[in-house]
Amino acid sequence: MSVPDEARPTSGLYRSAHAAGDGAAPPVDGVTLISVDTPNPGAAVTGEQALPPEQVPDETGEASTAGNSAIMAAGSLVSRVIGFARNALIGMTLGAGIGDAYTSAQFLPGQIYELLLGGILSSVLVPLLVRRRKADADRGQEYTQKLLTFAVAGLGIATVLVVIAAPLVTAIQSNRHTTPEYRDLVTAFAYLILPIIFFTGVSALIGAVLNVRGHFAAPMWAPILNNLVVIAACGVFIASFGTAKGLKPEDMTPGQIAVIGLGTLFGMVAQAAGLLPALRKVGFRWKWRWDPRGLGLGEIGRLAGWMLCYVGANQAAVFVVVNLLSGVSGGHNASVLAFNNVFLLTMMAHGIIGVSVMTALLPRMSAAAADGRYADVSADLSRGIRLTASALAPIAVVYAVLAAPLCVTLFQGGAYTPEMTFATAGVLVVAGFAVLPLSISYLCTYTFYSLQGNKTAALINIPVVVIRIAAYLALFAVLSGSLAAAGMTAANALSYVASALISLAVLRRRIGRLNLGAVAGALARVLVAAALAAALGLLVVRLLPGGTRPERGEAILQVAIGGAVIVVTYVVAAALLRVREVSQVIGMVRRKLGV
Repeated sequence: MSVPDEARPTSGLYRSAHAAGDGAAPPVDGVTLISVDTPNPGAAVTGEQALPPEQVPDETGEASTAGNSAIMAAGSLVSRVIGFARNALIGMTLGAGIGDAYTSAQFLPGQIYELLLGGILSSVLVPLLVRRRKADADRGQEYTQKLLTFAVAGLGIATVLVVIAAPLVTAIQSNRHTTPEYRDLVTAFAYLILPIIFFTGVSALIGAVLNVRGHFAAPMWAPILNNLVVIAACGVFIASFGTAKGLKPEDMTPGQIAVIGLGTLFGMVAQAAGLLPALRKVGFRWKWRWDPRGLGLGEIGRLAGWMLCYVGANQAAVFVVVNLLSGVSGGHNASVLAFNNVFLLTMMAHGIIGVSVMTALLPRMSAAAADGRYADVSADLSRGIRLTASALAPIAVVYAVLAAPLCVTLFQGGAYTPEMTFATAGVLVVAGFAVLPLSISYLCTYTFYSLQGNKTAALINIPVVVIRIAAYLALFAVLSGSLAAAGMTAANALSYVASALISLAVLRRRIGRLNLGAVAGALARVLVAAALAAALGLLVVRLLPGGTRPERGEAILQVAIGGAVIVVTYVVAAALLRVREVSQVIGMVRRKLGV
C-alpha cells in the first residue's frame, strides 16, 4: 500500500497515490482477488514518500525516475512472486470447477473490504493520521487509538453482518446458468472466508500506523506469512485428499472445504498478527478509546464521498463480471479462476513497472502542481508514459506470443488440466493487449491526484465503468462460453483505452499542452520494436519442439528461448529506433551491475 504523507492539505503531494481504490485489498498480495480496475498493485512504499515536502529529494530527469522505479520494483517483486506461486498452487489443487467457486468466495471479502475501508484508508484516514501526528502534543497517539477503536468496532460489526448475509451475497454473484450445487459451494467457502474482512482491515490499519511512523518493512513483507499459510493449507489438502481433479461442487466434503477455507482465513490472521511486533517497535500502544465524536467523522465523511463514488462504481463492474463468468463455470471453459490467474499476471506487470514509475513520479508531480508549475507536471506525465510503455512493451509481447507455454509452465498440473491450461492461454493472449493501456490510464489518474483532482478522477471513472459493463454484456452475448473470459478481458482493455483518452483530454484542459505529439512518436517507435519482436518470437516458437500445445519441458524451453529472443530483438530494435527510455533503463541496470 502506497502511503504518501499528507501533512499539509494545501499541497497536492499529500493526495493518496491509491485513492483510485486499486481493487484488491491493499495488504493481500497474491490473494485470489478479482479487480477489473487494478489492483492494489502492492506498490512499495519508500521512506522518501513519507517525508514532508521540504525533505523530499527534488530528483529530476528520466534517469532518476527509472532508478527509483527499479528499486521499488525489486521490493515489490518478491511478495508478488510468492503470491503468484500461491495462486498457481490453488489452481493445481482445486482445478477449474472447485477453483472457480473458491475464487468467487474469496473475491467477496476483498470487494466488501474495498467498499468499507479500502480507498478511504489511503485517501482519507492516513492523511488525517499524519496531520494529527504533526499537530498533537502526543504526536497523534490518542487520536490514532480512537480511530483504531472505532474502525475495529465497525469492521467487527460489518463482518458479522456480511457473514450472516453470505447466501444473499452469493446469490447476487450468480446468474440463471449457475447451478445450485455451485452456488452452495461458494456459500460454504464464503462462511469460512468472509471473516477475512475483519483481519484485512486490521492489517491495513496497522500498516497505515506503521507507515505514518516511518516503518515500511513489515507491511511489505507480512503478506508473505499469509501466502505461506495458504500454501501449507494446499499441501495439507493434497496430502489428505489428493487434488480435486474430477470433483464436482457437490462432491466436496465438509473436511475438504474446511481445510481450504480455514487455511485462507488463518493466512490473513497470520498476516495481521505478524505486524504486531513492528507496532510495538515504533512505540505505539493500542489502547481501547471509544470516542467517535472526537474523530471528526463529519470531516472524514466529506473527504470520503468521492472515494466511495469511485470504489462503488468499480465494484459494480466486478459484480457484473463475476456474475457472468459464474454461468460458464465447469467443463473446460476458462471462467472465474482462469480470468483471475490472467488478471494477476497482468497486474504483476503493471505493479512492478507501472506502479513503480507512478510512485517515483508522484512526489515531483505533486510538488510541481502545488507550485503551479503545470508544464513540469505535463513533462513528468509524458516521461512516465514513455518510460512505462518502453518497459512494458516486451512483457506484453511475451504474454501474447508465449501465452500457451507460459500457462503450461505456471498453471498446468494436478487438477489444472491441459484443456483448462490452453483455455487460460487464450485469455492471456488478449491480456497482452491490455497491459499498456492499463498502466497509461493509471498514470493519468495519478496525475489527477497530484493536482488534488479526486473528484475529477471519480467523475471520469463513471463513464469508464459504464463502457466496461456495456462491453461485458455485449461480448458475453455474442461469444461462446469458451471465449467468455477472453471477452471480459477484452472489455477491460477497451475501458482502459477509454479511461486514458478521456483523462488526457481533461488534463489538457486542466494543465495545458501535454506534448502528445512527442508521446505519440515515442509510442509508435515502441510499437514497431514490439511488432518486430513479436514476429521473430512467433517464428522461433514455431521452430521449437511442442508447437502450439507443448508439454511442460517443451513449454519451459519455449519460454526461455522465445522470451530471450523477444527481449533481445525488442532491445536491439528499440536502440536502432532511438527509443531513449530503453537505453536509460539498460544503462541504469549496467551501472547497478557494475558492467
